Amino acid sequence: MSRHCVVQKYGGSSVASAELISRVAKRIAATRRERDRVVVVVSAMGDSTDELLALAQKVNPAAPSREMDQLLATGETTTAPLMAMALERLGVRAISLTGLQAGIRTSSTHRSARIVDIVPQRIIDELEAGRVVVVAGFQGATEDLDITTLGRGGSDTTAVALAVELEAERCEIYTDVAGVYTADPRVEPRARPIPEIAYAEMLEFAAVGAKVMHPRAVEIGETYEMPIVVRSTFGDGPGTLICKHPAMEDRQKIRGIAHDSGVAKVILTRVPDRPGIAATVFGAIGAAGINVDIIVQNVSHDGLTDLSFTIAEEDLARARPVLDEVARKVGATEIVADTAIATVSVVGTAFLGTPGMFARIFRALSARQINVEQITTSQIHVTVVIARDRVAEAVQALHAEFELEQD
Repeated sequence: MSRHCVVQKYGGSSVASAELISRVAKRIAATRRERDRVVVVVSAMGDSTDELLALAQKVNPAAPSREMDQLLATGETTTAPLMAMALERLGVRAISLTGLQAGIRTSSTHRSARIVDIVPQRIIDELEAGRVVVVAGFQGATEDLDITTLGRGGSDTTAVALAVELEAERCEIYTDVAGVYTADPRVEPRARPIPEIAYAEMLEFAAVGAKVMHPRAVEIGETYEMPIVVRSTFGDGPGTLICKHPAMEDRQKIRGIAHDSGVAKVILTRVPDRPGIAATVFGAIGAAGINVDIIVQNVSHDGLTDLSFTIAEEDLARARPVLDEVARKVGATEIVADTAIATVSVVGTAFLGTPGMFARIFRALSARQINVEQITTSQIHVTVVIARDRVAEAVQALHAEFELEQD
């Protein structure tokens, strides 16, 4: 393929109704008039994935992961042909493909599979025939042709991976906001769009809760230096460019505040404090395909300790049987799950050798009487666990502390 190819991805809010699908089709048609080759990746319509999850919960709260993937993949498989139909109505030749038909091969970990290879010959053939190719995002297939899904936000991963494989000029991510903001504008009205951001900073943003991009998509973009543009479906603004070297980069800068209210804290109480316990606990959780984030082990007393960690709240139901088994195996006294928490993160390169940054964070939170339950850090982010009902206050306090409303 050539760099004249462009890959566009449209999120669920962009295609939430027949009217919005038709509106997006007009934007795609305009792109097709300018480009020889256009590939479109679509998400499920609106909240349809949540609706499918709720339906499965009613039928079987412990549904097998394979069957969940079969079910959840139907959301994107519905959107793709509808978009192709809308394009055909505008006189634009188009064809829809499932992840399997598009040649997306994945690992066999259901609900959170990883792309291991893309064989895009069908896409290339259709592009050369003059068609816009509409691919169902979020999905692929194993070597045994079992349908898999890539985890929440996986359509971003589909789009960036296809852009890399097709050697596209860029990957455009269309969403309901005008780019990557200094904070979620629904929580902090003074948040502003960031014109350009480095892959590493965006990866931190995505990993700690910014929903505008999936972390694995950013990771793929960074590895292959694929330019990614995040912009609004409903406007013509420039959006945010995610790239290797942003123009006029400030190496001592806080980029923004991210938060995640979809987390749960799990505590294994009175666990024997001896070598191999943590390996047993997290090995079992990892084998179940469940990602763990913040880990804290308390100081040992009488040879026993408490071990706590955070996971996605949506993973809690399928984690429970694993946790029950691992608690029995290691001799933990009790399993406590807390879903009344959230994480708030400050992201930026200012943490690299700038004294006083941590004090500013905790001072801003304490001024609002916001208690910090857990803390984790990296070179370019600090994340705190707080009560879920204090998230908006925390985001606003930190946004103001670092004067992020200023350009």
